[in-house]
Amino acid sequence: MSTAQEVLGRVFGYDSFRGEQREIIEHVAGGGDALVLMPTGGGKSLCYQVPALLREGTGVVVSPLIALMQDQVDALTAIGVRAGFLNSAQDPGQRRQVEDEFLAGQLDLLYLAPERLRTESTLRLLDRGTIALFAIDEAHCVAQWGHDFRPDYLALSALHERWPAVPRIALTATATAATHAEIASRLRLEDARHFVASFDRPNIRYRIEPKNEPRQQLLQLLRTEHAGDAGIVYCLSRASVDATAEFLVRNGIGALPYHAGLDAGTRAANQARFLREDGLIIVATIAFGMGIDKPDVRFVFHADMPSSIEAYYQEIGRAGRDGLPANTLLLFDQRELARRWRPPAALASDPVALAESSRRRAMARLCVAPGCRSKALLAEFGETGVACGNCDHCRGAFAAPRRAKAVAMGLRAAALSWMTGLWDDAGGLEDLGPEETPPAAVEELSLSPETRVPALTVTQERLLRELFASRLALARARGTAPRRIASDDALTVLARGFSSDAALKGVEPRDAQVFLALLARSRQN
Repeated sequence: MSTAQEVLGRVFGYDSFRGEQREIIEHVAGGGDALVLMPTGGGKSLCYQVPALLREGTGVVVSPLIALMQDQVDALTAIGVRAGFLNSAQDPGQRRQVEDEFLAGQLDLLYLAPERLRTESTLRLLDRGTIALFAIDEAHCVAQWGHDFRPDYLALSALHERWPAVPRIALTATATAATHAEIASRLRLEDARHFVASFDRPNIRYRIEPKNEPRQQLLQLLRTEHAGDAGIVYCLSRASVDATAEFLVRNGIGALPYHAGLDAGTRAANQARFLREDGLIIVATIAFGMGIDKPDVRFVFHADMPSSIEAYYQEIGRAGRDGLPANTLLLFDQRELARRWRPPAALASDPVALAESSRRRAMARLCVAPGCRSKALLAEFGETGVACGNCDHCRGAFAAPRRAKAVAMGLRAAALSWMTGLWDDAGGLEDLGPEETPPAAVEELSLSPETRVPALTVTQERLLRELFASRLALARARGTAPRRIASDDALTVLARGFSSDAALKGVEPRDAQVFLALLARSRQN
């Protein structure tokens, strides 16, 4: 009989498990139920694929990702795993073939859309076959007040009633403590083993800044840090998606739109190009992204605030799945912050609206939280973190000159001061009740001027632009991304006139000489 380690190496080509993968796999393979919270890129799929291969029968995977089922099955088939799927996109002949293979015991994994399990014909089909396990992917879709709620997921609690001897594993990459509890309750997994991995993504750099000219801010990010890189741009409306994609194309940057207003063929074609081509940018609404497995997404840009912390975490989690450094940049609007912080009093009588308001308020809280971005984000998921040393707050130096003014004001205090009704003209607290006081506001006010980064001078701004231009020229000559030549922070430190040795640590000597020569010429002038 094969072991989990043997299957991992022979089928999937990995030498070792990561984190709690082995423990999860052995628990489910042994017949136990599990609820798994693991960040994007953490290896959730192996947690049900390996035990399905170890147990007798077919692993039934419930997934809302109809558009990606073919890709998932193709990827498994390519490595010798017998896989199939059933969804509404198939014709009757295709469905019959998959059903026959399942009944004949010729499938290791069968992917089903959740609505299929509400049809009596599918339930009778499963009764006639041998089921190794049920895997409920994207389990947060069962949360009624969540950002990805799917009503069909509510019926999945009946799986255990109909097949009590079949182990179940529910998996999600995003869940606050409240959503975690709701998943367990609605799927009747209170008695299952719960595996909660750290939500920390140390390779991702979190950046949040005021919205000024969003398309220009996006263009600046692409030209100075991510030329030629693949990335995702999220916009709130379909019209904004179309306009932003057209703007990028006009500026010589390959970009494709994706939203529910496009016909299915166009969406599928644009998604396929993004997954298979290098250096493309997808501009999308939240209709795009769940289940997307493109390891080399180097940045995620939010032109608008997401609806919740969970939505934000899931969307930025699509960056850096290969473990290499990735950037996220979220733009917030001062009026939106004010609306989210002080919702209408009428919400108090509507529990559904109140829950949604709480989620939106948490997102606003993250935007203005003092200290480490990563630590603040982890706290929203009930996890205690340490300063990441990588986010915009931790690193202190802000790359783009246009941000210097906001930094000089004290970005977080400035953001709070924009919330009309919360702060007076002098920047102090009005007479508010304790529940209305923004978190850590008093701590923010205690920041001394010495802790804030001063604005760049006109000369420093000019030098920084020249340094960026030189870096971009070097990157284009070598066909690489500018950030791989030197980081924004390193060039900003140089422009400020600080130690060149510290700033250029890790930069190739030949590139450092270019920057130092530019610095010397600037001093002579």
